[in-house]
Amino acid sequence: MIFREQYMSKIRPFLNQPIIKVLTGIRRSGKSVMLELIQKELIQQGINEEFFVSINLESKMNPFVITIDGIYEYIKKIATESKKKNYLFFDEIQELDGWETMINAIMIDFDADIYITGSNAKLLSGELATYLAGRYVEVKIYPFSYKEILSFFPQKSKQEIFQLYLVRGGMPFLYQFPMDDRSAMQYLNDIYDSIILKDIATRNKIRDIELLKRMIQFFIANIGNTFSASNISKYLKNELRSVSTETIYNYIDYCKAACFLHLVQREELMGKKLLQFQEKIYIADHGIREALFGNNMRDINQTLENIVYIELLGRGYDVLIGKNGNNEVDFVALIGSSRIYIQVSYLLASDETVEREFSVLESIPDNYPKYVVSMDEIDRSRNGIKHMNIKDFLLMAHY
Repeated sequence: MIFREQYMSKIRPFLNQPIIKVLTGIRRSGKSVMLELIQKELIQQGINEEFFVSINLESKMNPFVITIDGIYEYIKKIATESKKKNYLFFDEIQELDGWETMINAIMIDFDADIYITGSNAKLLSGELATYLAGRYVEVKIYPFSYKEILSFFPQKSKQEIFQLYLVRGGMPFLYQFPMDDRSAMQYLNDIYDSIILKDIATRNKIRDIELLKRMIQFFIANIGNTFSASNISKYLKNELRSVSTETIYNYIDYCKAACFLHLVQREELMGKKLLQFQEKIYIADHGIREALFGNNMRDINQTLENIVYIELLGRGYDVLIGKNGNNEVDFVALIGSSRIYIQVSYLLASDETVEREFSVLESIPDNYPKYVVSMDEIDRSRNGIKHMNIKDFLLMAHY
């Protein structure tokens, strides 16, 4: 277990405060371990762990009936007997229908500090916002970053670890136990199947699992490329399948809700206007893509883009694709009123490549930081635009 400070720093101000802490993220990205880390931090602050109550909604080992009434009565009994503040940890709470009303009632009726996790990006939409408006904070959890993985292999070089990361991605379990490549890919395939069946198909009552898988395979093969419903339709027709545009967008929405795929909008940089129907798709963990296709090294540009995109999300940035006339900026990353611009390339192997990557950033008339990120070891920085090896970029403390 490693201490995930970039997430703890976001949670720490709300520890022991009357506000619900909600951790969301793709299945197996480390949300349950974050609950353990939070408990350790509370113990360090002097809280007695006898007042901790942990409930995993996927477990059948709980000592009560898993319904909103059953859990409420269980918490009521504990609160009545302890007569102290209790610290409640609910793991994978989306498995419980009606959980919003239960959490709201517990918050009102008892002295409790509440932490919940869920593998659904829409956990905080709809009813929860109505019941708990202004009384929750969300922290999005992502798989291990390159920096986090380095701490598992102090005896290996940064280059060796990065090569491993390119193929395996960042799912925490892969780095907590010794595992060969075949076992690692099997584990990632199992996660993929679990996401497809539990978080997408079952939750959204999808019957045609084969069609769903074909569409998702198309999305994953085309990470970093502009999304088009017509392209998917053509692909499926070649596979002798037909599907409506509405179904395509529904399936994309389901994949986003499962924290599995991300759709990134374009922004017109001069007018600061979001452009419709020109999004790109990225995946929550590029290791799953390797497990399905085995092409992360062949499609190295796509893989590097995906790595940078998830890194930016993990650091708390909102990320857009930039459009400046006929030029495109890979990523525009925003926090508050600040922004940075990033171009990602495999290698700056020719003068033409250097000119393409730098000129688009040079055409942007502002003074926000601008980076060209690649796997080159030689620094090609120019005109105030910083060129960095991707390993160094991922390890920077601040951008």
